[in-house]
Amino acid sequence: MFSHSFLLNAALAGLFAGISCGIAGVFLVTTHLSFLGVCIAHAGFAGAILGIWLKIDPVISASVFSIAAAFAIGPLADKGELSPDTAAGIIFSLTIGLAFLFLGLMPGSRGEALSLFWGGILTANSKDLLLLSFVTLGTLVIVALFYKEIVAVLCHRSIAVAVGIPAVFVLYLLFVWSAIIIAVSLRIVGGLLIYSLVVNPAAAAFQLTYRIKYLFILSALFGVLSTWVGLFVSYFLDLPAGASIVIVSTVIFAVALFISPKRKTISDLDPVREILPPHNGDSKELK
Repeated sequence: MFSHSFLLNAALAGLFAGISCGIAGVFLVTTHLSFLGVCIAHAGFAGAILGIWLKIDPVISASVFSIAAAFAIGPLADKGELSPDTAAGIIFSLTIGLAFLFLGLMPGSRGEALSLFWGGILTANSKDLLLLSFVTLGTLVIVALFYKEIVAVLCHRSIAVAVGIPAVFVLYLLFVWSAIIIAVSLRIVGGLLIYSLVVNPAAAAFQLTYRIKYLFILSALFGVLSTWVGLFVSYFLDLPAGASIVIVSTVIFAVALFISPKRKTISDLDPVREILPPHNGDSKELK
């Protein structure tokens, strides 16, 4: 299988995308803003199509749109007195409308733009690998440098503010970096599929642990496993690679849900553990 250079490149792209998307998923799942991932993904999709239309680097335009979407949701929710999911839904509808508008206005062949729907992990080149490796390294550095602040903001936001941690800055840093991860991975995974690679591994990891540290590790591991097993299935069964990756990630989540220790009663669980917070930032246990 790996005697083909394009499959080796795909495996490396899957390694980098799996790690970075898995970690980004932890940011979104633990803050109960997983729909933000949908919004950011489709904003990046619209930006990439605009970039192709204007003949500029699609990664740059996708990153600009994704970051703008991440920044727009908070103020929209605050000023409009809306829930974050509602604000994300409004931005999502705008970006998907812009995506099809740009696609309709694009002259000539739309093959490159349409390929962004399903991604092209099998066409990953050295430039893609370099960019993905840089983003993955940046993701690991951010988690390592700001681990305590990230845990505080994700688990106990009100306490983090009380002790002087800039919770808003940390939260927006996580969202902006998640937007960059999604934008960079867009061409490889695809605009319609990347949301699954972001959310499914983190949701699967969430079923198996109560500790943030293990949540990051398991989510990254499941992200890589999804891409590698998906590539294996795609190669031997002659199936689309992107769809295979997403289906494998969903199967991993189903297995994790089935064997989850959280299906047990609270009294059966080890009381010495880190509890992830509910939506309002209190320290009560998630149900």
